Amino acid sequence: MTNQQPRIYIYKRYERFWHWSQALLVIAMMITGFEIHGTYSLLGFGKAVQVHTMAAWALITLWAFTIFWQFTTGEWKQYKPSLKNVTAMIRYYTIGIFTGAPHPFHKTAQQKHNPLQRLAYLALLAMISPLIWISGLLYLFYGDWTSWGLSNYLSLEWVAVAHTLGAFLMTAFFFIHVYLTTTGHTLTAHIKAMITGWEESESSGHSHTH
Repeated sequence: MTNQQPRIYIYKRYERFWHWSQALLVIAMMITGFEIHGTYSLLGFGKAVQVHTMAAWALITLWAFTIFWQFTTGEWKQYKPSLKNVTAMIRYYTIGIFTGAPHPFHKTAQQKHNPLQRLAYLALLAMISPLIWISGLLYLFYGDWTSWGLSNYLSLEWVAVAHTLGAFLMTAFFFIHVYLTTTGHTLTAHIKAMITGWEESESSGHSHTH
């Protein structure tokens, strides 16, 4: 068919499984985490703590498998930061997207993430995730602080503040990520690609400059 959009296979099966599993676990942790914090009451404090802890261990396990998968397949290279074309991406997201300008970046199997996404994932991996995980595990193993020699150096209140800060940053990242999934050539194009693995390219009328 002449009007059919050309497609490229971008997301492998494990990548899609990891993405959606992680999304469900992060949502579960956000819902239970803010309940533990006292923002609202849904499951009850005890149940919320239980679900939050189970989701945390499940996510740690998923990440362990994913890190192994990233390095054995070479997919980790997708996250190497690059400042090239960052300005073009910022201009597109702030102005171009509202004026019908062509997207300055086009995905390939070798380059799945635009420069701005790479920087965002770097911030997630280098700052937000360690803040959440270190503070969360310290919170979980509070009873062992004395035997580990940490009681004189750490305050539970500061660990709680750090964990809450990490949670707010992760929530902001989550909602920005969800918004950006709607910025493809159609509203659902990026979401469809993460379900099927296939990315439809924009219509041939758009310029395809990298």
